[in-house]
Amino acid sequence: MNANTNSPLIILTGPTAVGKTRLSVSLAQRIGGEIISADSMQVYRHMNIGSAKITPQEMQGVPHHLIDILEPWESFNIMLFQRYAETAVREICGRGHIPILAGGTGFYIQAVLYGIDFTEEAQDGAYRERLERLFAQQGAESVHDMLRRCDPVSADAIHPHNRKRVIRALEYYHLTGEPISAHNETQHKKESQYNACYFVLNDDRQRIYERIDRRVEEMLADGLVEEVIRLRAMGCRRDMVSMQGLGYKEILAYLDKEMTLEDAVYRIKRDTRHFAKRQLTWFRRERDVIWIDKGQFRDEEAAVLAFMQEKIKERGIRI
Repeated sequence: MNANTNSPLIILTGPTAVGKTRLSVSLAQRIGGEIISADSMQVYRHMNIGSAKITPQEMQGVPHHLIDILEPWESFNIMLFQRYAETAVREICGRGHIPILAGGTGFYIQAVLYGIDFTEEAQDGAYRERLERLFAQQGAESVHDMLRRCDPVSADAIHPHNRKRVIRALEYYHLTGEPISAHNETQHKKESQYNACYFVLNDDRQRIYERIDRRVEEMLADGLVEEVIRLRAMGCRRDMVSMQGLGYKEILAYLDKEMTLEDAVYRIKRDTRHFAKRQLTWFRRERDVIWIDKGQFRDEEAAVLAFMQEKIKERGIRI
């Protein structure tokens, strides 16, 4: 990966709707940082409402990277993210600034932090096509149950509707006889390739759930349905990676008259709450994490920032 182990890297993550975006901008302003988005949906142009994408006004002049870099019909995966993010880290450090990796996709963060090797193993096209047919004929839950039987750890980490990752995990097991989670765990034992400070922002679960519900309602009011209609008119289909994001696949199902708008909104809220829970499970497994409980700081951003700056200095990162 050619990373400099002395290069600083600040990580700010946590469950969806906990307040990472605003805090990351405030932190960047205080320490001379630039932000790298660790979000699998915000890379796509035209997908602003459903991805809760930061606006230019909210950026407050802080440079942001890996936002609006692809069209919704272009492929994006963890290897591309890793490559783009590591390039951004080098360029930010080259300018004498501090890279802040901010977002909620834990696997993306892990890939950058530890330089995980994603060298493509051999593939079995016939087996993959069989799994694709099973998805179409029996549904996502049925194929996900297959994964749970051979690799329960991966099944807990991968959403049933993330077809690409479910199929890849099953294919890996089919080819190697080893759960892909075991492979990932081996990679995870690597030492970080950066001088990193890894923060996880958290809050009372009920407050997070209330903010999720409120955010979904705001997305609808801001025009989520209209955004998805525009994307569909541009040629976006339900089988595209970009359209697998929470909020998009449900509204597409509504537009295809498979459910009412009320049902679609209910599912978005429910599945986003489940997603937040899985995110916290992931972060609790991570090493060397500094947890920030908003309640302990009485929601005072200045106190949170002072705490973060102290921890950053303790790691020997000059700010």
